[in-house]
Amino acid sequence: MEAKEAKLSFENALGKLETIVESMESGEVPLAELLARFEEGSRLLKVCETRLKEAELRIEQLKKSKDGAVLAKFETGRDE
Repeated sequence: MEAKEAKLSFENALGKLETIVESMESGEVPLAELLARFEEGSRLLKVCETRLKEAELRIEQLKKSKDGAVLAKFETGRDE
């Protein structure tokens, strides 16, 4: 994942991915650009999957804690 994409929020990555899909579905994109958009979309999909996995882990941590509050800092593995 590129550094620029690693800093995207789930919502921003999903919005960009939706825009790419819409443009690809229009049928008006030349093949070379279509391939470039597909590659970018694949990277954005990985960003979305990563953010969802992070959220799932966080939820699991909260479920396992006795009172619903976790005092330890949650590490996502990305710079903010």
